[in-house]
Amino acid sequence: MSAGQIAALIAAGAFVLLVLLLAIPLLKLGRTLDEATIAIRKAHENTDPILLGANETITHVNTQLERVDGITANAQAVTGNVSALSSVFTATLGGPLVKTAALSYGISKAIRARRKKQEAKAQRPARRRQK
Repeated sequence: MSAGQIAALIAAGAFVLLVLLLAIPLLKLGRTLDEATIAIRKAHENTDPILLGANETITHVNTQLERVDGITANAQAVTGNVSALSSVFTATLGGPLVKTAALSYGISKAIRARRKKQEAKAQRPARRRQK
């Protein structure tokens, strides 16, 4: 064997050793990819019931929102009716009520003033007339 052949043999051995050292991480990486594939498959299988439940929940929420929309529409109609009724009440009874209140206030004030005047007159001593 010549020196070139021995060098080639050592290089071949080093290459085999290098391939073996690189094969171990590649095998581990292959197992890791297999486990990841299995995990993804299981996650996909477990996702279907979750998505079906979410779909049912969204359908139920949409039904409830339609009911709420109906309720708010009715509340808006009632609010409009109450507003119209209060406007009619104000227009028909508001003016006369204000006039009646003003009249009763004026009468009560006049009665009080007259009573005060009579009380003041009754408390004054009687003056004698000089002749």
